[in-house]
Amino acid sequence: MSLNELKKYINSKRRDFADKPLNEQETSNNPFDQYAVWFQEALAAEILDPYAACVSTVNQNGQPSSRMVYIRDIIDQGFVFYTNYNSSKGLDIEVNKNGSFNIFWGELERQIRINGEIEKVSPKVSDAYFNSRPRASQLGAWASSQSNVLKSREELTHKLNEITKQFEGKKVPRPMHWGGYRLVPNLIEFWQGRPSRLHDRIVYTKINDKWERSRLSP
Repeated sequence: MSLNELKKYINSKRRDFADKPLNEQETSNNPFDQYAVWFQEALAAEILDPYAACVSTVNQNGQPSSRMVYIRDIIDQGFVFYTNYNSSKGLDIEVNKNGSFNIFWGELERQIRINGEIEKVSPKVSDAYFNSRPRASQLGAWASSQSNVLKSREELTHKLNEITKQFEGKKVPRPMHWGGYRLVPNLIEFWQGRPSRLHDRIVYTKINDKWERSRLSP
């Protein structure tokens, strides 16, 4: 496909949304309970990786970056994911704790937007999750200097082979540069696609430690 053909396609393609309403009266009082309801429906719909989310962070120059991660836990009213602390997102979080998740389940025409502050989980929590990972993933966490430049794929393979030999016959400990983060939300929005782009948007905003629910214009 040429660039002109691509431009023509994305400027002309139209698809309307199903007429499945989302009403305030049908949503839970607590956004975490509502997330659990929608997550169960995503499982029933056999959504691929329903725990996947796009996490956005902002660096010291105000440049936002987005990438996919897996939400692996919910602890103390926060969504947990794991990564290398020296990765680009880890370095962003060091200078700016504000971040957001975007979860999109296209098959259900649903989106969940989560804004809040990101903080590290305890070493105990990170250790427990790391110990539950497959051994190959544990070794990979040691081998990869995430977000740093690689000369070649062979360089990574060589490092992995060295790490594999180093821990042969031993338990793989969690690297100190790898662990969990928790996004503690102050806003969670549930978006349901509706016909004619008149979508339903129910937003929960945390005010004085209480969640207030309202409807937003599409």
